[in-house]
Amino acid sequence: MKFFQTPIRKIKIKIKLKKKMDRNYIIFMVSALVKCIILVVAILIAVAYLTLVERKVMAGIQRRLGPNSVGFYGLMQPFADALKLFLKEVVIPSTSNRNLFLGAPMLTLALAFIGWAVIPLGKGIVISDLHLGIVFLLAVSSFGVYGIVFSGWAANSKFALMGSLRSTAQMISYEVALSLLILPVLVCSSTLNLTLIAEMQKAVWFIVPLLPVALMFYISMLAETNRAPFDLPEARRIWPL
Repeated sequence: MKFFQTPIRKIKIKIKLKKKMDRNYIIFMVSALVKCIILVVAILIAVAYLTLVERKVMAGIQRRLGPNSVGFYGLMQPFADALKLFLKEVVIPSTSNRNLFLGAPMLTLALAFIGWAVIPLGKGIVISDLHLGIVFLLAVSSFGVYGIVFSGWAANSKFALMGSLRSTAQMISYEVALSLLILPVLVCSSTLNLTLIAEMQKAVWFIVPLLPVALMFYISMLAETNRAPFDLPEARRIWPL
């Protein structure tokens, strides 16, 4: 009897371990999904209100009011813009590649969100604490160029293609500057982990000794994201008569 009890007991232990592993895997996946949803919602709201601040500042520079009708002092304007965006008619050129035309913006948006997976938002608050976080972030941001190229190519129009190439040329040129401006931070921290870099700034922020680098990084960041005054690809060109 003892000969038969030992294998049965081992099988029961294996089944219990497997159930425990499955339960832990489910908990891990659910927690990761919840973290991703919270992060995406927080990023969308932050970007919406940063855009509102930018519009307010530009309106003040140009001596006009800016958004002030929707909500208290225009604070509900981002939600009104989001609602308008979802209710707008989807216009797809008849000669375009439909799948590529719809998939290119999705690719760009997905890559923009994936980059936030390695950025720590607080102590222990990070989706994936990679040791090569800086390399991952640079790689993901460089892949975003393909979404711009694909969208211009998929429209099957020479004007859309020229616009996408203008955006691509600007993004690639300033990505080189961004990569080089990150090097002083890596030299000061001696690590590629973003969490460790953040923890090393408890005593003194790197922006204090590296203020000129931070200013150049900020300017390159504006140019990389096509924000004013570097919104050249979206600027209207006046053709000579």
